[in-house]
Amino acid sequence: MNSEIKYNNLIKSLISISKEAGEAILKIYDLDDLGISHKKDNSPLTLADKASNEVICSQLEKLTPDIPILSEEGKDISFDKRKNWDTFWLIDPLDGTKEFIKKNGEFSVNIALINHFKPILGIVYAPVLDTTWYGSASEGSFKIVENGKPEKINVLKCHDDETVKVVSSRSHSNNTKLDKFLTDYPKHELVFMGSSIKICLVADGSAHIYPRLGPTMEWDTAAAHAVVKFAGGNILDMTDRNELAYNKENLLNPAFLVNN
Repeated sequence: MNSEIKYNNLIKSLISISKEAGEAILKIYDLDDLGISHKKDNSPLTLADKASNEVICSQLEKLTPDIPILSEEGKDISFDKRKNWDTFWLIDPLDGTKEFIKKNGEFSVNIALINHFKPILGIVYAPVLDTTWYGSASEGSFKIVENGKPEKINVLKCHDDETVKVVSSRSHSNNTKLDKFLTDYPKHELVFMGSSIKICLVADGSAHIYPRLGPTMEWDTAAAHAVVKFAGGNILDMTDRNELAYNKENLLNPAFLVNN
């Protein structure tokens, strides 16, 4: 059986898990004290990251006990151990921690299933927006707003005379590099957003492209990569134009372009 089809029946459960994680995040979001600490790389960590991670990992272990999990909050798994993983979960329990701290609502829960270095299934849930994007190879990509029905989404092709809508990071923009990139697009409009929602904006046709010129990690992109890929787009390494791969020895992503 094709792996994409085999795992496609997990989507309903994954949406439920992502929403449960979102509920755990929102309980902390409304508090005055977010329990902010800092990791070794000085990036922020909150009680919400930990609470969401606990929900997702515990539920995935019940749902698919034989599939290993790689999470941003549990990333100290040696490459010697994970290099033999054919299939694994790759999660970011709270993508956009800076946006969470700013309380602007632009953060997400990311759950991806990786098979042979590529995402085959991905769920991105934005708790404050109560919006879910998901994608799989066998079904395509969809968007659910609040408790509505799933709506099929596709990337939006840009015509030569059209203004290109370019997504840019709310908290991580490198203006010098971005300005240089934009010289190839004299007619453009910037759309600012946080977390992996940026990639989903390309997937659902709200924007045309998203150049990421600064550092990201594999768990930052994997879930939304599935969404945009199965909506007709992709995420390409800016250096060699190859599709991003997952479960590398070094989990750092190269600079990339999300395109249509």
